[in-house]
Amino acid sequence: MSHGSLYIVAGAALWGMIGVFFNSLSALGLMPMQIVALRVGSAALAFTLYLALSGRKDLLKIAPRDAIYFVGTGIFSLVFFNWCYFNTIELASLAVAAVLLYTSPVWIVLLAAVFFHERLTPQKILAVLLTLLGTALIVGIFSAGGDKLSPLAVLLGLGSGFGYALYSIFGKFALAKYAPETVSAYTFIFATLGAVPLAAAYGRNPAYLLPETWLYTLGIGVLCCLLPFVLYTRGLEQVEAGKAAVLATVEPAVAALFSVMLYHEPLSAAKIGGMALIFLAILLLNLKLPGKNPLKKTAESLPKS
Repeated sequence: MSHGSLYIVAGAALWGMIGVFFNSLSALGLMPMQIVALRVGSAALAFTLYLALSGRKDLLKIAPRDAIYFVGTGIFSLVFFNWCYFNTIELASLAVAAVLLYTSPVWIVLLAAVFFHERLTPQKILAVLLTLLGTALIVGIFSAGGDKLSPLAVLLGLGSGFGYALYSIFGKFALAKYAPETVSAYTFIFATLGAVPLAAAYGRNPAYLLPETWLYTLGIGVLCCLLPFVLYTRGLEQVEAGKAAVLATVEPAVAALFSVMLYHEPLSAAKIGGMALIFLAILLLNLKLPGKNPLKKTAESLPKS
């Protein structure tokens, strides 16, 4: 495996660890929105310092009128999908939440058809159908008894994928004017501006004062946000984007591994089969076929989680 591929896999694996730190913070008594605020806030601070200390402060300059792009990527997408993702972990499992998040490429295809009039090719339609069938298996539609997920868990899981897909829609406009690093930095900054007031609505939480809280916050914000972005971006310099997108599916695989090994969360044959179908849909969407995808640059340039 090339160095570029290793960077991609390492970055995706770190993204897959998000749920571990979420569970640790949740066990301390923090609510999902409070954890969202800690994650995006620490990521915003770390990313801004990273750009400043690496001599790329110019990347932090934007026109005030362009703030609307980052309201979209930061609040409508990042805050929303993180909140949905963390709630899905609580209601279902880390593995299920990670895979339902990865329905985002299919949401992107559907949103692109609506907003950018991109043609729905047979390849894309098949990927959508595979994703729907995979999701049905994961949520237990064809299962009897206690293997079914609650409707709320399903809705929030799919909501996390939809929220991440919005990242590419809003990001398409931002990337037309700014570098990926600028888009990411201001996405985290605006996400913080949106998440902190929502988290404050829950009142003071004594868990904020615990040393463990800030240790886990560094994990979820730096180890699972800043570092994987740097690794993934460096990998994209050496690996073609389609291959990178496929390699990034290591993320839900790692999440599933932690789900089983650390939390002993059961994975039935139906759930494993559903995950396989969603992975197959992602592979299908990244096959090189004739035609241009107006969202290709956007979806491949932005961090995955």
